[in-house]
Amino acid sequence: MNEKEISEIRRRFRPEKNNISFVRGCCVNEKREIVSEFEQSLLTSSQEETENILTTLKRTLSGTLGKNLMDIEFATQQVVDSEEHHLLMALRDSGLKDEDAVRAFYQKAIQSIDLEGNYLILLTYDVYDVPYRSKDGEKLEDADSDVFSYVLCSICPIKMTKPSLSYYMSENQFHNCGIDYLVAAPELGFLFPAFDDRSTNIYNALYYSRNAAEIHTGFIDEVFRCEPPMPAPQQKETFQSLLEEALEEECSYDIVEAIHEQVSDMILEHKVNKEEEPLAVSGRAMKGMLASCGVAESRLETFAEKYDDTFGKDAVISPQNMIDYKKFEVKTSDVTVQVNPERLDLVETKVIEGTKYIIIRAEGDVSVNGVNIHID
Repeated sequence: MNEKEISEIRRRFRPEKNNISFVRGCCVNEKREIVSEFEQSLLTSSQEETENILTTLKRTLSGTLGKNLMDIEFATQQVVDSEEHHLLMALRDSGLKDEDAVRAFYQKAIQSIDLEGNYLILLTYDVYDVPYRSKDGEKLEDADSDVFSYVLCSICPIKMTKPSLSYYMSENQFHNCGIDYLVAAPELGFLFPAFDDRSTNIYNALYYSRNAAEIHTGFIDEVFRCEPPMPAPQQKETFQSLLEEALEEECSYDIVEAIHEQVSDMILEHKVNKEEEPLAVSGRAMKGMLASCGVAESRLETFAEKYDDTFGKDAVISPQNMIDYKKFEVKTSDVTVQVNPERLDLVETKVIEGTKYIIIRAEGDVSVNGVNIHID
């Protein structure tokens, strides 16, 4: 799914936009025991409650593609004949009314979720009459529409409040407030099936993790039986290691700066052009960037081999998982310097009488600990 398709589904989670009539789920304690099950109608809930429930569910479709939101791909054989895919289809096709399927899903989720404390497993079902849009994005009211039915799952921690003193204005008195249980934002969840090319794709699911560094691989393995994607922070660390190991002594400041600038330009151009498809870079493209920096052919081949071995042959990764285009850092064991990515020309490295130096050209005011200083 791309950002535009995700936004289209996110807009469904408004009281006037969706066909969601209920939310169901269960409460799980720290011993992995279901302490209660529930099904709450949104048709009889107050407007404020309905809006809060929909807002909580909608957060499962938030974050950055490639970091918080990841595509889960099923193999063809899984779609044809696998327990995990059949279970997800049963949830969707029954509109969450298949009790055996719902309870089987609860058990799969509970066995694999590694959250501390109590949490909720929330499930909801929606049917979307997808309006036809022309190539220029115009909505055509008279054209036929597709129907996209899907299940959204949100796993939400429950935070227990502490007893406190509260002032009630209507009574003009103080009273003790007891312990209460608050539903926190989703920690993980998914949308199934995926909404690709604005239509149903049962070969994919959209997976969400609030923490990009901890994507709950156990849950992915148990529920989807798919190879979990590499977390975004790990992709960045892996890419950095690839450069160091492949280039060795050729890994200079100038090359890292040039790679940062090229990848940054790619990201910014993608944003300016408002391209719908997620931006991704292949190992071949990275090899081309390194070649433009003058890296020796033998080093390029080493990089290409290590890239394929680490990420997979023909694998692509998000450029935003490779670098932080808003930040440029020069660091030694004792000093860290933050550089405006648009002014990398101010920094250079030199060896003077056998000693390595990082040289920063000072332009404009210079301050130390917030104090403006003069350099004679």
